[in-house]
Amino acid sequence: MKTNKGLVVTKIYRPEKGDLKELPLFTARISAGFPSPADDYIDRKLDLNEYLIKHPAATFFVRVQGDSMIDAGIHSGDILIVDRALEPADNKIVIAVLYGELTVKRIKKTKSKLVLLPENPSFKPIEVTTEMGLEVWGVVTHVIHTV
Repeated sequence: MKTNKGLVVTKIYRPEKGDLKELPLFTARISAGFPSPADDYIDRKLDLNEYLIKHPAATFFVRVQGDSMIDAGIHSGDILIVDRALEPADNKIVIAVLYGELTVKRIKKTKSKLVLLPENPSFKPIEVTTEMGLEVWGVVTHVIHTV
């Protein structure tokens, strides 16, 4: 089993408000089978900033590298939307600072301990101790993944 942090943050970006980028929002569900003419179902324009970012002043985009969270759908090179205004809660995916480095893990709280869980069986859970200087930097709210 691998024991290193596995998935690390390589870059941090602050979202910028530029020209409003609105995309069509369809009211009908899109079939994965036979295509249908969708233009008849356009409801309004969708602003992805409005949809994905709840706390603009506390939201950052981070690019990650590694494979310790692959079973959670987070792949190397993905961009995560991280909200620093949210409280970390049990079972949430967080950006954590351990030994001064940023890593991505699922947080698990019990009565007696705090564990950072990878989502890849090749990596070991990290039981947090006071010597590690853990700081939860933010909560991951969305994953931007190119298919």
